[in-house]
Amino acid sequence: MMMSEKAAENKNVRKSRFIRIAVRTLQYFIIATLVVAGILYFNVYLPQGKGPAGPQVPAEPFKHVWSEKKAVLYGIGDDITAGIIDREDFSYFQRLVKNPPGDSPDMPGKNLSKVFPNLTATNTGTSWSNSINHREAVGMMGVYPDDVLGIVVMSTGLNDILHNYGKEPPREGAMYGATPEQAMPWLDDFQNRLDEMVMSINHIFPGGCQIFIANIYDPTDGAGFTNNWFAEAPQWPEGLAILDAYNLIIKECTNKYRNVHMVDIHKTFLGHGIHREEVLHGNYKGEDRTCWYQTKGADPSANEQGQDAIRRLFLNEMIKVFYDANDGHKMN
Repeated sequence: MMMSEKAAENKNVRKSRFIRIAVRTLQYFIIATLVVAGILYFNVYLPQGKGPAGPQVPAEPFKHVWSEKKAVLYGIGDDITAGIIDREDFSYFQRLVKNPPGDSPDMPGKNLSKVFPNLTATNTGTSWSNSINHREAVGMMGVYPDDVLGIVVMSTGLNDILHNYGKEPPREGAMYGATPEQAMPWLDDFQNRLDEMVMSINHIFPGGCQIFIANIYDPTDGAGFTNNWFAEAPQWPEGLAILDAYNLIIKECTNKYRNVHMVDIHKTFLGHGIHREEVLHGNYKGEDRTCWYQTKGADPSANEQGQDAIRRLFLNEMIKVFYDANDGHKMN
């Protein structure tokens, strides 16, 4: 009897051990499958490309000096201006200053150091920052001498909209999930902050400045399914309307001031995000089918190709402001 009970007990132990091994094997298989699926998704459906991205930049303007004045390139903004990529010298801000080794073959010599020989650069862009932080950062800037020209590049508003991905109730500066009614006073505050920043920057550069503000790109390519990008984020049908409202405020701000200019990264980035297939079959179909966003993190920061495209857009807008083909250069 005792032998029979012991045999049964041993059988149960073996059975239990087999079940644990089977469960653990299944868990490992599921994890491996998800990893492989993620790699395939981000590299097949959202392939990360290399090489030139964005519009062409003409070479002729960079054969001339735009100004002999002391010039400061000053960066203000969020993840876009902070340049959250593996190679910092490939961020749009650093590429505005000088071309890094291995830059796109059509871009050598197309940088601000070439046309502003007395250029220095300061970048205060920080990851996860919002427009409230940017207003505070501008308030801490010191006043430059009268003989200094300011060239200010700014990206603001992205994190106001996306944070905190629905993990908390929407609030000003982190409004993911807000209704248009909730967002209305926050939109007004954003507009006021932009005006305050422009007026403060003009005060900080009494010798003159030109301000270039990027509008906000849409990683969903106009589809609006932000929950497909951010893990466990709830759907937010009103998100696109609020993003459009932010971009309208940026456009209105640039129309209001003679020395403020909009850099339209929103339009250029359509077709390079999570729903690129749908967009490429529509109005934005083109040969470049690569993703311009980093796919290894939650935030939709621009990857190296995206940073290249942003750099080109800023340079083309600066050419309109500083360069005139008739007399070599101009100063607004």
